[in-house]
Parts: sequence; structure tokens; C-alpha cells
Amino acid sequence: MTDRLVTWAFHLGWVLVPKLPEPVAAWAFRLLADFMWWRHGKLVRRLESNLARVTGKDVADPSIRDLSRAGMRSYFRYWMEALRLPVIGKERILAGTNAIHGDRIFSTLESGRGIVLALPHMGNWDLSGAWLVHSGHTFTTVMERLKPESLYERFVAFRESLGMEVLPLTAKGGGTAHAFGTLAQRLRAGRAVCLPAERDLTEKGIEVDFFDGRTRMVAGPALLAVQTGAALHPATIWFEGDGWAIHIHEEIPVPAEGSRQEKVAVMTQSMARVFQEGIAEHPQDWHMLQRLWLDDLEPR
Repeated sequence: MTDRLVTWAFHLGWVLVPKLPEPVAAWAFRLLADFMWWRHGKLVRRLESNLARVTGKDVADPSIRDLSRAGMRSYFRYWMEALRLPVIGKERILAGTNAIHGDRIFSTLESGRGIVLALPHMGNWDLSGAWLVHSGHTFTTVMERLKPESLYERFVAFRESLGMEVLPLTAKGGGTAHAFGTLAQRLRAGRAVCLPAERDLTEKGIEVDFFDGRTRMVAGPALLAVQTGAALHPATIWFEGDGWAIHIHEEIPVPAEGSRQEKVAVMTQSMARVFQEGIAEHPQDWHMLQRLWLDDLEPR
């Protein structure tokens, strides 16, 4: 029943939200965000716990409660804009996006070299993807399968309509999909790959220092760079007034020495440091409503 309600809500959103005047849609989603924040449920409490780590404050500090309200409004703004992306328009996306060092993407691709853009769950990553497509560069990404399958297929169709190539992270019915091989092929062909990268709590994740604790991050970005010779650039994203900002950080080089596993570990830690700096600067736009640090996990 819950899966059916979620599917129904998303389908209704895709139909209705683009038809609403933007001020009305923004007001409605801000109201929903404030209601969720006021209820102070499990997701909001987790967000506050994560923000306390980011800011170095006690979770009971009143400023954390204020920050979580801004965080929920940012999160709901993401969903409002994501549902409205088909009607936002190319011109506004290009004009409204402050791409800091965006030339790092273009110069790399123009040289014929592939590029891996690794990013945390910040700002509006769908709109940033649309910005890259409208700038003349399609890209490939992966997406975790959602339940029910019809919702996953609708999300894939939506993102593909924006010009993205979307690969399943896992195979239908369980098991591992062959996404890595396809991503490597795209990079060797001199194309772009964009991957969310700050959370992988499975045994495949790479353990890193992050703020005041240890967590595991996705190995894929560094591993792809090591294996294909593509450039690895972390990117951080945030909302900037009525517009958006994306910062393409410096390339993380492949270490000259060490095993492949050691190189991936060093590069992933470097990626984590960049994420940490970007999240610390814009904590309200980091949409991490899940457990992240290893010492927050419940014993198995």
C-alpha cells in the first residue's frame, strides 16, 4: 500500500507541479517542508544529527534546529524544481547557473579525455545535469532501483528526457548490474560520467575520515579514473538565491605509486576532503537524511 501511495504521489507531482505557477509551487513545497520540520520526525532528527557533526555543535544547540529548517526547505526546493525541470527552460538554466571552473569540464572533454564528476547529495543535482546537457555535453550516470519498478522506470524516463543516460546500479530482481563496464566504455570514448559519491556503507565502500568520524564512500569514481585514465573532479552544488551554483574542483590525480586498491583509497580520501569543505560552506544544501557515519550505525 505504501509503495502504491508513493508511486501515485510522484505521478501526480509530475503531472500537476509543472502546471502550477512557480511562486505557487514554491510556496506549497516550502509549506510541506515546514510541516515536516515541525513534526520533527525521524528524517529531520537524522538531518540534525548529521548537521551537528558538520558544524561541530551539539545537536541540542538551537542553531541546529534553525539549520535543519533551512535544510528541509532546500530539500523540498530540490523536489519542486526537479518536477518542474521540463518547464524551467534551457535559457533560464544556463543563465541562472553560476558554474565555477566549469571550463575544467569543457577543456577536458574537448581534449578527448573522459571526465568523472563525483558529487555529494547537494543542491539540485538534476538541474546541474540539465545544465551540463544544455552546455553541449550529455553524460552517463547510475541510479539505484526504486520500488515499485514502475516508479524506477518513470524516474529513468524523466532523466533520460533531460538528455542523461541512466544505468541501473543493480540488476532487475537483484544482483549486480554491469554498470561499471559501460561507464568505463563511455570514459574511454571521451565522454562525461556523473556519480553521487559520498555514501556507500556496504563492504565495497572505501573507509575515509569525514568531519569528526569515519564513513565509507563510493569507490567507483576513483576506480574508474585509475582504470581508464579519465580525469576525476569532485563537484559541489548549492542554491544561490533564485539560481544555482556548481563548483568543479581541481582534478584528483592518480598516485604514481601503490597498488590499485591503495590508489583508490588515497583518491577517495582526497575526494572526501573536498566534499567536506563544500558541505561546511553550504550545510543547509546538503540533503543527507540518512545515517552516514559508521559509529551511527546499529550493530548487525
